[in-house]
Amino acid sequence: MNKALFLDRDGIINIDYGHVHKIEDFKFTDFIFDFCKKYYDEGYMLIVVTNQAGIGKKLYTEEDFIILNKWMEEQFIKHGINLTKVYYCPHTPQDMCDCRKPKPGMFLKAIEEFDIDPNSSVAIGDKMSDLEAANKAGIKTLIFKKTRYEEYPVDFEYIKL
Repeated sequence: MNKALFLDRDGIINIDYGHVHKIEDFKFTDFIFDFCKKYYDEGYMLIVVTNQAGIGKKLYTEEDFIILNKWMEEQFIKHGINLTKVYYCPHTPQDMCDCRKPKPGMFLKAIEEFDIDPNSSVAIGDKMSDLEAANKAGIKTLIFKKTRYEEYPVDFEYIKL
């Protein structure tokens, strides 16, 4: 079985200005490349799991997201890091889908597709819903990176970065 580092995008990989969908608005966080390189060099697959409700809200298109995503992946490659895959949920909260965090759909899909051992894997997010989804998928090592979103009580342990 494989091990993976699951990464939220907005707030973890890039600064979250709200519905970031253009290359010129995409600013990487200060820590992301060093953080990911450490796990990548230790044999972790790097998998992005991101809610992208802006698609469902028609603020940008799926094509806009894919163009930005391809550019983002190229920037990781320039730092010697390959992202295994990017999973995204284009739905709004009102759609009640199974993939939108805090539901674990994207995590479970990745675990199945890449034969990932959740017990050996790590997830990092800046919203408690990121950690809730990872926890529901069986991932035990959870990291919370404080941004503009607040912590709230949950019934599992996590590390603060």
